[in-house]
Amino acid sequence: MNTIKSKKIAIIGAGPGGLTLARLLQMNGSNIKVYERDAHADARPKGATLDLHDDSGLKAIREAGLMDAFMANYRPDAGRMRIADKNANIVLEDNEEKEGAHFRPEIDRGPLQKILLESLQPGTVIWDSQFSALHPQGAGWHIDFKNGNSNYADVVIAADGANSKIRPYITPIKPFYSGVTVVEGSVYNSAIASPRIHQLLNGGKIFAMGNEKSIIVSSKGDGSLVFYTGCNTPEHWDRESGIDFTDKAQVIAWFKREFIGWDNIWLELFENADAAFVLRPQYCMPLDQTWDALPNLTILGDAAHLMPPYAGEGVNMAMLDALELSQYLTGDNFTDLPSAIAAYENQMRVRASQVAATTMESTAALHSKDALAYLIDVIS
Repeated sequence: MNTIKSKKIAIIGAGPGGLTLARLLQMNGSNIKVYERDAHADARPKGATLDLHDDSGLKAIREAGLMDAFMANYRPDAGRMRIADKNANIVLEDNEEKEGAHFRPEIDRGPLQKILLESLQPGTVIWDSQFSALHPQGAGWHIDFKNGNSNYADVVIAADGANSKIRPYITPIKPFYSGVTVVEGSVYNSAIASPRIHQLLNGGKIFAMGNEKSIIVSSKGDGSLVFYTGCNTPEHWDRESGIDFTDKAQVIAWFKREFIGWDNIWLELFENADAAFVLRPQYCMPLDQTWDALPNLTILGDAAHLMPPYAGEGVNMAMLDALELSQYLTGDNFTDLPSAIAAYENQMRVRASQVAATTMESTAALHSKDALAYLIDVIS
């Protein structure tokens, strides 16, 4: 039976996972509100492109009835991949678009968000609603927001990402540090601002490895690029390094020291970066995490099973969570909501744990002495 029929559902977070869940539940007649801290859809810059996998992200898109819109907005050329060494020598190139189960189309985050938002009923997303606190109220929850507003929901679903403020209401389990910290930056109008990297990028992605470090560069449909360095660092290096990452000169000096021996072509990224650099220590939830399910509060995506990005699974896992949770909540296999939530969380943890184990192996391998050989073997 539909265990949430006639219930008010609050989804906290309007990322791909939260919006996908909202779409799927609305298709089943559910009463949904999505609360998002951003003031509007374009309040923050969007990161790198996303590759959706046939058995997870794309599966959710198909079930949501959005495949035509997706195919009209994905970027076929963005799937081009070049693997390079630290001297910018291309050691492997993959330009072939796969088919069937191996089809992993790339789409920019902005267009994907737009597709999902336009699929929802007007007024579904309540912007400028940063979560503050939950309080039990009857059989549901009183939700407070930092803007002073509040609301009631029979069921709350946390889709609020890596730094979830709702997760502690479910479990005290915290993530562990992966050993790698990422420095992220963006270059706008890369064809003009960073011509050599732009040419090497060829409209797709570059994975460069060397000296136990990585640089990943990704093109975007607006003519910009996003890049990420990966280095093995102490856990709190982001705040103990003494480097002011809002000062480009200090960042360039750090890059020259840390990536000594790398070709100067990579320096183009830092010299022409437009916005402040973002430091991202990479964390992962324990692979054996478990908790007792609550009857009216659950969780999906990074909030549930944070992991580093080095296997490309984060958004795919979030969208698959959304699909499976919608099926558990609205299908015919459960007669009550607590049983549906408990069953969803049990299988979600098992699935995510398997993916996280693979991701941690990849994270370590891509920042090892044999990183190039490892990545070539994976792609080949």
